[in-house]
Amino acid sequence: MSFQDKSIQCSDCGTAFTFSAEEQEFFQSKGYTNEPKRCPSCRQARKAERYGNGGHSYGSPRQMFPAICAECGKDTEVPFEPRGDKPVYCSDCYRKVRLSR
Repeated sequence: MSFQDKSIQCSDCGTAFTFSAEEQEFFQSKGYTNEPKRCPSCRQARKAERYGNGGHSYGSPRQMFPAICAECGKDTEVPFEPRGDKPVYCSDCYRKVRLSR
């Protein structure tokens, strides 16, 4: 199916925005059947409202905890508090351990 850019009126602010052919193709590939109702800025504002951090789950920095890698012994930081009952790895060693499984 060939898509063409489409002009849509935002349900929140009333501004016309373009739903591009590329976006339409992306929506179809994800199985979405509805067109967006909000312009990109209203969509972003709604996400920020909902999630409270700019609309990104990765928007605020994670709390990191110091640890010592169980494989190479170097100091590292991990995004969880180590409990001591399981080994903790630096990112390089974690990749190696994960790939060897």
